[in-house]
Amino acid sequence: MINNEELPIGFTMALAQHSDALNHFSHLSKAEQEKVIDGAREKHSREEMRNYVENMFQG
Repeated sequence: MINNEELPIGFTMALAQHSDALNHFSHLSKAEQEKVIDGAREKHSREEMRNYVENMFQG
């Protein structure tokens, strides 16, 4: 898994509140995790991050 120091704090907090997303994220390959993390780094508010985490594995 990715080193926690590399994870945006807002992303970590949002994942902690959504165990299904955390479980899915933890089963991704390192490359797939990096893509998700890169997307998280583009979020600029708590609301954006919450929506991102809630929806990142839908569709």
